[in-house]
Amino acid sequence: MEIALSEAKNAARREEVPVGAVIVNKNGKIIAKDGNRTQEMKDPTAHAEILTIRKACQRQKSERLVGHDIYVTLQPCKMCLEAIISARIKRLYYGAPDTSIPASGVYGITNDKAQKSLALEIYPSIGEDESIKLIKKFFKERR
Repeated sequence: MEIALSEAKNAARREEVPVGAVIVNKNGKIIAKDGNRTQEMKDPTAHAEILTIRKACQRQKSERLVGHDIYVTLQPCKMCLEAIISARIKRLYYGAPDTSIPASGVYGITNDKAQKSLALEIYPSIGEDESIKLIKKFFKERR
């Protein structure tokens, strides 16, 4: 999660919402990392998770990342969660909860019967304090 936080800090320096993501393979080796780049790329899908999944798939030469883990500093939005599920990532670790997501949040999507069979394991609150501080600082400076 430390590397995901570093990517989030890099995103903040680029004046992007500070979210970072890292994907590791079955052996724990980092195969991709990035931070948000929606403004830089003028692309609403350029979230840290999406960019990291794209890089990891290219490096693995596969559209699936079976058995891989993703670490994200902020609870993924629905778009990113669906991409994580579609990539067949095994475990999702995230830091700060996204308060803009309804109470069901990340779990509401994965508990759907169609998604449940994909067996995405979710571990919230990893590096939560630092992730929250980073997000709060970013938005406080812009108000």
